[in-house]
Amino acid sequence: MWFKNLQLYRLPAPWKMELAALVEQLARGRFVPCGSQDPMTRGWVPPRGGELVHSVGGQWLLMLAVEQRLLPSSVVNQEVQERAEKIALEQGYPPGRKALRDLKDRVTEELLPRAFTRRRKTPVWIDPVHGWLGVDAASLQKAEEVLEHLRQCLDDFPLALVQTQMSPTAAMADWLAGGDAPAGFTVDRDCELKAMDDEKAAVRYVRHPLGDEVGAEIKAHLTAGKLPTRLALTWDDRISFVLTEKGEIKRLAFLDVLQENAEQGAENAEEIFDAEFAMMTGEFARFIPALVEALGGERAAPEGGDQDDPPF
Repeated sequence: MWFKNLQLYRLPAPWKMELAALVEQLARGRFVPCGSQDPMTRGWVPPRGGELVHSVGGQWLLMLAVEQRLLPSSVVNQEVQERAEKIALEQGYPPGRKALRDLKDRVTEELLPRAFTRRRKTPVWIDPVHGWLGVDAASLQKAEEVLEHLRQCLDDFPLALVQTQMSPTAAMADWLAGGDAPAGFTVDRDCELKAMDDEKAAVRYVRHPLGDEVGAEIKAHLTAGKLPTRLALTWDDRISFVLTEKGEIKRLAFLDVLQENAEQGAENAEEIFDAEFAMMTGEFARFIPALVEALGGERAAPEGGDQDDPPF
């Protein structure tokens, strides 16, 4: 149970939600597989069997399942075309636009129950004491899918954005211009810089040391007006990740020794799962405040702020 990405949000610290109440309210949106005419369904499933919230050491884990029917538009369009041609032969003229729309609706309705389904799951971590909520999603859009379902299920969901004194873009620019990361962090070998004009010209360094000559190149790009949109970092020699301009934490990778320690003494898959979750959340408890501090520290969200803005 190691997250690969982290879309991070703020809850009140502490969040005054009882575990039993959370389980009860999430049950309103429990997962139900797609029916014959459902193109998509979503809902909560037990992360490890049992309850809808898995709790380890006061840390909570939720799991949102999304099931979709795979009905490519090309398949629908081909069937519509074949039927339209048959109708044209029978009546002597092709069907009109409204008739074609109705035909497409009928074809979709007929084919949907026969379409294959695909299911994916998105883990959600909640630290109710320190007020953190993290979604293991590669994009803000996928995270918003989870948050929307939480809003529908919970009586009260006081989620806010993570507000820091410096934006990730400004902080990454400072680190690259100065040739060093803040205390506790090191700059790794991936970086992307992008111009802010209409052409959006971009420069990418992939698995490339960013010191010496490359560092001079990056400084020249910064001087020319390009800004960093992605930067690979390592924290405390324990967690490597990529920070984006939107405050997304991607490509999370935990030190091998952490994963090995989590497995020591565990006798079965369930114990390994719990040990990994405890180890991961323990690292988050130190890593997240350090990252927020590196971005200038946390500031209060403005009243009436737009919840659709990215974190940080």
